[in-house]
Amino acid sequence: DERLRINFGPAGLVSGLCHTDKENPFPVWQNGHISRCFNQLILGALPHAGMAVFSACYLSLARYGKSICKILLHTSPPCGWTLRLGSTLLAALLFTADVILVSILQQGDMYLDVLADCCAILAWLVHFSAITVLQKSAFRRTRGPPLLLLLVLLSVPNIVITLTIYCNNQECLNLTDLVKFARFVLVSARTFPLLVYLFAFAFPCISDAGYTLYINAVDGSPLIPDSTQPDTGEMVAEDGSGCFSRLFYLWLTPLLKRGQRRELHRPVDVYHLPRKLRTCVIHRYFHQCWEACRPGAVLHKAFGLRYYMLGVLKVVVNMLSFAGPLLLSSLVNFMEEEGAPLSWGMWCTLGLFTATLLSSVLRNIFVFEVSKVALSARAALVTAIYGKALRVSGSSLAGFALGEVVNLMSTDTDRVVNFFNSFHELWSLPFQFSITLYLLYLQVGVAFLGGLCVALLLVPLNKFLASRILSNNKHMLRYKDSRVKLMTEILFGIRVIKFYNWEPHFTQKVDDCRKQELSHLKAIKYLDAMCVYTWAALPVVISILTFITFVLLGHQLTAAKVFTTLALVGMLIFPLNCFPWVLNGILEAKVSLERIQLFFKLPNQDLQAYYALGSRDQNTEGETETVGSLVVVVGKVGCGKSSLLAALTGELNRETGFGLASQEPWIQHASVRDNILFGKDYDPAFYQAVIEACALSDDLSILPNGDKTEVGENGVTLSGGQKARLALARAVYMDKDIYLLDDPLAAVDADVAEHLMQKCIIELLRGKTRILCTHRVEFVDKADVVVLMDNGTIINTGTPEKILPLVEVVPKKRRNDNNAKEKDGVTQDEEELTSPLDLCGDEDSDLTGAEQKQVGGLAWRVYQTYWVAVGGVLAASILMSLLLMQASKNISDWWLSHWISELKNNSSARFNESSPDAFSSPHLLLFSPGGLVSPLSSVQMHPSNMSSDVKFYLTVYGSIAAANTVFTALRAFLFAYGAICAATEIHNRLLDRVLKATVTFFDTTPLGRILNRFSSDLYSVDDSLPFILNILLANVFGLLGMLVVISYGLPWVLVPLIPLAVLYHRTQHFYRHTSRELKRLCSVTLSPVYSHFSETLTGLGTIRASGSSARFEEENAKRLEQNQRCLFLSNAAMQWLDIRLQLIGVAVVTGLGVIAVIQHQFNSVDPGLVGLSLSYALSITTLLSGLIFSFTQTEMQLVSVERTEEYSTSLPTEPQHQNMQLPPAWPEQGWLEFRSVVLAYRDGLPNALDGVSLVVRPGEKVGIVGRTGSGKSTMFLALFRMVEINQGQILLDGLDISSVGLAQLRSRLAIIPQDPFLFSGTIRENLDPCGRHRDEQLLDVLDQCHLSSVVNRKGGLDAGVGERGKSFSVGQRQLLCLARALLTQAKVLCIDEATASVDQKTDQLLQQTIREKFQGKTVLTIAHRINTIMDSDRVLVMRAGKVVEFDTPAALCQTDHSIFQRLVGGGEE
Repeated sequence: DERLRINFGPAGLVSGLCHTDKENPFPVWQNGHISRCFNQLILGALPHAGMAVFSACYLSLARYGKSICKILLHTSPPCGWTLRLGSTLLAALLFTADVILVSILQQGDMYLDVLADCCAILAWLVHFSAITVLQKSAFRRTRGPPLLLLLVLLSVPNIVITLTIYCNNQECLNLTDLVKFARFVLVSARTFPLLVYLFAFAFPCISDAGYTLYINAVDGSPLIPDSTQPDTGEMVAEDGSGCFSRLFYLWLTPLLKRGQRRELHRPVDVYHLPRKLRTCVIHRYFHQCWEACRPGAVLHKAFGLRYYMLGVLKVVVNMLSFAGPLLLSSLVNFMEEEGAPLSWGMWCTLGLFTATLLSSVLRNIFVFEVSKVALSARAALVTAIYGKALRVSGSSLAGFALGEVVNLMSTDTDRVVNFFNSFHELWSLPFQFSITLYLLYLQVGVAFLGGLCVALLLVPLNKFLASRILSNNKHMLRYKDSRVKLMTEILFGIRVIKFYNWEPHFTQKVDDCRKQELSHLKAIKYLDAMCVYTWAALPVVISILTFITFVLLGHQLTAAKVFTTLALVGMLIFPLNCFPWVLNGILEAKVSLERIQLFFKLPNQDLQAYYALGSRDQNTEGETETVGSLVVVVGKVGCGKSSLLAALTGELNRETGFGLASQEPWIQHASVRDNILFGKDYDPAFYQAVIEACALSDDLSILPNGDKTEVGENGVTLSGGQKARLALARAVYMDKDIYLLDDPLAAVDADVAEHLMQKCIIELLRGKTRILCTHRVEFVDKADVVVLMDNGTIINTGTPEKILPLVEVVPKKRRNDNNAKEKDGVTQDEEELTSPLDLCGDEDSDLTGAEQKQVGGLAWRVYQTYWVAVGGVLAASILMSLLLMQASKNISDWWLSHWISELKNNSSARFNESSPDAFSSPHLLLFSPGGLVSPLSSVQMHPSNMSSDVKFYLTVYGSIAAANTVFTALRAFLFAYGAICAATEIHNRLLDRVLKATVTFFDTTPLGRILNRFSSDLYSVDDSLPFILNILLANVFGLLGMLVVISYGLPWVLVPLIPLAVLYHRTQHFYRHTSRELKRLCSVTLSPVYSHFSETLTGLGTIRASGSSARFEEENAKRLEQNQRCLFLSNAAMQWLDIRLQLIGVAVVTGLGVIAVIQHQFNSVDPGLVGLSLSYALSITTLLSGLIFSFTQTEMQLVSVERTEEYSTSLPTEPQHQNMQLPPAWPEQGWLEFRSVVLAYRDGLPNALDGVSLVVRPGEKVGIVGRTGSGKSTMFLALFRMVEINQGQILLDGLDISSVGLAQLRSRLAIIPQDPFLFSGTIRENLDPCGRHRDEQLLDVLDQCHLSSVVNRKGGLDAGVGERGKSFSVGQRQLLCLARALLTQAKVLCIDEATASVDQKTDQLLQQTIREKFQGKTVLTIAHRINTIMDSDRVLVMRAGKVVEFDTPAALCQTDHSIFQRLVGGGEE
């Protein structure tokens, strides 16, 4: 009984179970560690039992409803939960395996192990079920209850102690007893699921695809997506992602997948910006900083702290970059020593792995964070510049050309943003440099100063080269600015250029600018090449000089010293080389920042001061205040009517704004309705009334989409009359109390003018104060007050009865147009409608048509284009010199490793005699990122034996290196030359093709899009593409060289390299699709930002008048936000790729280390080659990411070649043939005949001319009338073949004009277009750009056009006319255009409403001039004023593209019901 009781009492049970002594059945401490019994029962079974019980509590948790469950099953659960499920299951399996092994072993304490294992199996299975339930419950989006973590952590001590017991027990580690060893392996394996579980808990990755924050979920709660593929356009980037997701950019996956499916076409498909980077958030924050400090320091205040904090990260990254080479040298020393302990090699390899991994991750984080700061700064600057432009005063803005202001937003902002990338380098490069120098000093003592002096001497040289490059860059940009400005004018005035056949002259002008620009570009490229060459030659010079100094100081050269020195010198080069560029970037940013600050310092519109300036208008003050009166201002051309209104705008801006219809209508690139509403709400009744009053209903009925029709930039697709009426409608719809109407009646015909005056100005605007400038005398009598002006002063005011008689005497005319809006040189009638192409607005229109076929990869055609542009032979020789350069570099490195092996072999015989301090030399081997490396021999030789050898090896090394520098020089200079050739060729083809394009192309393509080709795309081809292509080629050849060397040194490396190569290929393939589309979207979303900015600058008057500044700022922010979204994701995608490539690099380096260590154990390794291979491998990450980055960048830049190529090859051009048999005097008589001519502007549009047949006899003067849109201007376009006719013939002196070359035809005709267009330049250049006439003739013509007094006042023929003729009033510009026509001496003259802006007195004088000068010549005149054409020989009346009446004015007046008779009657009323 007693015995039984002892056996079956608690103590006996325990001792039986634990197989312990009955006296002490449950020992806690045994053999110097915790006993197995205590470990298995208290630390093992007990926590596991607790885990099972508490996990079971979660099994009854409420799940989501059925419907939600279905949706949830579609989206994969967050990877954190999945990992935890997997690890719990794995743990249960491992314990099960342990039970099996225990039962095989049949040891004494087997029941203790079985009990503990079974508890564990139960616990992990219950935990598994709990997790399955939790991830379908409300915990799905969280880490789950923290209690779970605690339960798992309780089992950790058990594993740790079990492992310690096993390690102390030699039997378990004995390979002969396999079952015991297997148990040890199982226990070790158990740590894995535990670690995975803890990792998954720490990084739950909740924000996987299904859980990304949605932009519409205001509270940030998840909207469960109803489709399996979430819409990336609704997601927010990065916000709400876990650490793990952020580290490896997993939040990008849905977007990358979408890119791979080729579904990334529109900017709206891209993620939204994280909240901190939203434009509105940054704008508010920046504005607060702006208020808080002086403008100079605002960037510093806004982004300084965050940016400087990143510097700390940079220090860590720099320190880690030295760890790699140091560990590598240690590893090579290990290879050298026979029988070195294995642990040394393993520690080195492990250290290499850790250092490279950490360095990669931290560098990646650093780069991405800096790019975020740069993006924020860009958003802040662009919004600030835009806001300033809206507020700056008109007079101070006049000092800037339009292009310059837009440049502030584009080029200058970009440079300031680049500063963020350069600044940290500014201190980190000297830091790296000084550490390298210290290590060099440890190596060769003071001898390093010899080489260093040369390096430092090169710094001023480099500084000199950098400053030359900088100044050339400045000049180049200046010429680029002037070339782009010239191109802008050419594109604006393309019709005038074509009418007058001036293309050759303007091509020449652009070529001259381009030549200047290229001469500076050439200088830049050659100076660049010079830099590249000096830095490539430097390492050799420095190392050889260092060695000579070392020997002269009486020391002995050894291999160890040679290699280490060379490697260190390689490391010195990088900071020295980069520094000037970093400095350059910072200086450029400084220059740009100063330009931006200058702009910010311009005075804002100060209304009090503004009004004081307009003191000459004080006299009108009394009348203006009479509420509801109609004030009419009259006076002759250039007497200051517009200036009076401009002065008033300043005063009126203080109130709620006012309605302004300026003389040159400013039309937005939007639909007709949007132009009229101008941001106000749509009120159907009032809207209809405005349309009726402004006589727009007929026009809207013929537009393809009614008032939804898109109007081109500056209203290019409307006729002059339509633009004026549209601008008037916009002003009227604003419904303000005060209206300033700057001659809205000039561009319309008599009956429409009558309608506008009566219905709009008098009826619809009744009760408002209206100030109307006009010179249509017939309407003056309707005014309450008339103001007469002359020479900028008011000479009389009073009732119409009092003033009218004076007006008859003083020719009344119109004003000096200060607030003139840019005009577009357009003479189309309204049927010239927007093509369907244009209806989608600019953002998308850039993707329509041509842009769509460019999705996906770049065609080989593009590469071929560039190859051909460079020149085949030249391109081939560039590649050849690159190959030779790389080969000579690799051979010189190999030679060193060969030398060391020889040394080692020779020395082994004399090893024992070597000096006792052989190992005391600090042998340290460092490797340049570019890769020269060699291990050191730790054996020093006796001087006598080695000197001849050293001499031999050094000579060979020197000569290989010398060859290398020659090839380098060759490559650098050949490349520079090739880049210049390509730039020249591509520009010439583009310019040639664009100037030959048809007029229709210019009407349907927004100007900004064409200009983009000439500015940013050409800049890429000139500068960015060669730069990045150079890097790409160097990378490709560098990688090839590296692979050859590595596989030669350690052939085994090819085994892990093959899967890594496959991985690399797949990764970059996955990335490139999305990256390319994102880059394309970046450039597509950039144009709208700039075009909106330039549109705003031209329409400042209207925008301020209507008080719409805030709305325009919002629009700008919206467009900028679109662009920033694409840019941010483009950067993120780059970092996504970078971190993956870095990891591949880490794998290669670690793999190499492991292979080397294993091979060392088998003594089958040549340390020289291993050192070489390893040192090359260290730079593999830099090369791999460099390769892909430069490849994608090259592709991006090649998109510019693709875009210019698209214009150079596929633009519709005008026929270029010439008629060789043409008599030089043709046309001799001026006999003109239309034979059933049919013309439609584009397919699907109504015919603008519909079967027109008529004959104009030689020397006849014909007047052409008809309502807007009846086809009057179209006849001229057909005659000049600006638009080719669809049917019929036009004969000139019996010769079909389609058989004559365009240049021949246009040079024999003269035209005065409807919109007076002047090029900025002198008066002489505008009258006679090609310089065919003498000054006397020019002055004579000016005199005939009554302009000589004005021209003399401005300073003669060499006076400038301002940007697009701004310093002349519109009337004066029309007179200048007339003078131009008089010079051509053509037999046929076409006048298109050329005197609409001229008062009647001047008009009569002009008509007289035309009659005298063109006596015996054929003159066709389109006129709105009937009296202009009353003295014509015959009058042609057009309606809807048909000839309705054609007879003498007298005959038509006699005919009953003739349209002409009605018109005359209307005019005389």
